[in-house]
Amino acid sequence: MKTFLLAGLASAFVSANAAEQDSLRVDSDQCSDGAKIESIEFEGLEHTKPHVVSRELTHKVGGSFSQKSFESEKLRLQDLDLFTDIYISCKSLSPLVSRPSSITLTYHVKEIFRWIPSPAGKKTDRDGLMLGLALANLNVLGEDIRAEVQFRTAIDPFFENNEYAFYASSPYLFGLPLGWNFEFLRTDSWDDLRGFQDATWLLSLDVSWKLLSHFSILGKTVYRYLEKGPGVLPEFGLGFAVDYRDSELDTRKGIYFESDVTHVGVGGRQGENFVEFLEDARAYYTFGRFVTGATALVRLRPGDVKKYDYYYHGGANTFRGHESDSLHLGVHEMLLTLEERFVLRERRPASLWGVNFFYGIQLVAGLDASVLWDKGAPGWKNYEGAVYGGLHVVIPALDRIRFEVGYSPDHGEPVFYFGLFDKVTSARWRSR
Repeated sequence: MKTFLLAGLASAFVSANAAEQDSLRVDSDQCSDGAKIESIEFEGLEHTKPHVVSRELTHKVGGSFSQKSFESEKLRLQDLDLFTDIYISCKSLSPLVSRPSSITLTYHVKEIFRWIPSPAGKKTDRDGLMLGLALANLNVLGEDIRAEVQFRTAIDPFFENNEYAFYASSPYLFGLPLGWNFEFLRTDSWDDLRGFQDATWLLSLDVSWKLLSHFSILGKTVYRYLEKGPGVLPEFGLGFAVDYRDSELDTRKGIYFESDVTHVGVGGRQGENFVEFLEDARAYYTFGRFVTGATALVRLRPGDVKKYDYYYHGGANTFRGHESDSLHLGVHEMLLTLEERFVLRERRPASLWGVNFFYGIQLVAGLDASVLWDKGAPGWKNYEGAVYGGLHVVIPALDRIRFEVGYSPDHGEPVFYFGLFDKVTSARWRSR
């Protein structure tokens, strides 16, 4: 699970003064293709260490400048989620030549907020909207490490469902391309969907080792202790990912495919003992301001699965056709989405009360399909479909805030949804 900061930024962008220019741009006519790069400099790095930026660059000292390479670099720098404004300028080392043969290449950045005490929010299909307090550092030691402590409680009713959490993550470990995500979570709430007291301690570590530029090996280990249930439920998983997206955040073009196998539980009278096979496929294509996305999430769980881990469908993070309830539970699941996004406003830098951030606005419409079943192969009775539309606000840390209305012919009335992160992200962690 990732951080859930900055709910207030959803309204802050309205009054902020955003720069009119593209937040990722070339700010010099001296940056011509083929110019030799004699040196590379950085401007604006107050807290971030230079190697955090340089390891994302394809331009090297002694090489040649390429506008196409910069287009790729700027997306990689955007994925760091550390900067609100990024552009380059070039200084000719041969001032008498109209098209310089040698240049100094400078990357200019404006850093996002770093330390921030803030309200903490989380929106799940089970607990609804949860609010609390958080203290986060989005760039620990300038090394692109994110750490956050949180307390959250459900608002209906207050203090009945509570969570205490600590998160830490980074795309690198000691300079190696080994991404990691650590999570500690204490939950004490009544799960009215699956009918048990969720008094749980959870420790989780996910790692992603990038062997090649588009291929990664994935691993995870989880220690989960249910006080009022089976006790210890360990998890161990391995997988791989193939990633040809142009950007991890706000993807516009490319494909992503992930396949994982995870063993859960140790058996026993109340325990679980099953294997989960996960397939996660995503494809995106852009034409002008229109971004088309097709995603599929399939999870099969042969073995002994108890109610603690039943999947549920319904809500902003799964199926936008009805709310989640105890009638829509299952051992296996399939979630399919076809979505069209219209980029109403591209990402823009802004500042409010001295806090630097960025925002973008997108209109969305799409189709959701839900398949949820217990045994054997699914049939049409396990299928549901819905249409939805709404507005997405792209912001730091949360990726996006989603305001959507869904409608399913089987249920006959529209439902309003509020969600955080892209649905393909929130669908993966909703069970926790």
